[in-house]
Amino acid sequence: MSERKLNKNMKFCPPLLRRGAGGEVWMAGKVVIAGAGPGDADLITVKLQRRLAEADVIITDRLVNPAIVEEFARKNAEVILTGKQGYHDGSVSQEEINQLMVRHALAGKKILRLKGGDVAFFSNVLDELRCLTVNEIEFEIIPGITAASGASAYAGIPLTARGFSRGVQFHTLHQCSHYTTETWKQLANSAETLVFYMAAKNITDLTQLLLKYTRKPNTPMAVIEQATTIHQRVHVTSLKNCSKDFAGKDFSSPSLVIIGKVVNLYQQFNWFSHGEHGSVFNELIVAK
Repeated sequence: MSERKLNKNMKFCPPLLRRGAGGEVWMAGKVVIAGAGPGDADLITVKLQRRLAEADVIITDRLVNPAIVEEFARKNAEVILTGKQGYHDGSVSQEEINQLMVRHALAGKKILRLKGGDVAFFSNVLDELRCLTVNEIEFEIIPGITAASGASAYAGIPLTARGFSRGVQFHTLHQCSHYTTETWKQLANSAETLVFYMAAKNITDLTQLLLKYTRKPNTPMAVIEQATTIHQRVHVTSLKNCSKDFAGKDFSSPSLVIIGKVVNLYQQFNWFSHGEHGSVFNELIVAK
């Protein structure tokens, strides 16, 4: 078949579908729960960009770059900041956030619930889904780029790599984390990359526990502050040198910890250099 004939026949082919349910009408009273990515406003999805332009009420977490709302949201949309941060008494409770969603949805508004990173990673999305289901409120979920993906990409540290790591584990370590001795033994003896969310304030405890249960002392580790933003900073050390190198260090929020041989690739492949002082994220503000 000639190229001319092929091109002519292609005119009669049905158009390719480029979206899933993105073209459906957003009905009043429906809640959209969306991940806003790790910080860089350019990393949001096209679908989220459309929903931002349609939402009547936007309930946003502290770790959502305000530039995302400022650039893409309707000018007359009601924006509610629901600050939630570990070790801060001023955090808005999950129950209050649930009540906000229900109240505005039952009032016939289009509600956009914005979460930092991806909704499936350590975001309390289960509580919100249960609340919406119990109250018979329709919902939609839009995924985002989780902090681990953003931080590893912008630091040039692949989480899995041939010859370095065949797998990766995601964990949290904060005041609500409780792991058994057996779990710590498994983590310490794993050859996989370990990624810890919400661990920067407990980083000395983390490294001591891994060393106690036989993780190799020379295992490299990285702490990445405010990943993907102009304030990103990457700090690299080893488990045995962590307490010395990071003594007195107060890492900014959010920070992500990566542990494993893949961290050795940072020096070769780091490409994103900024490290400006400050933060793109909101301070704690209690919702009204």
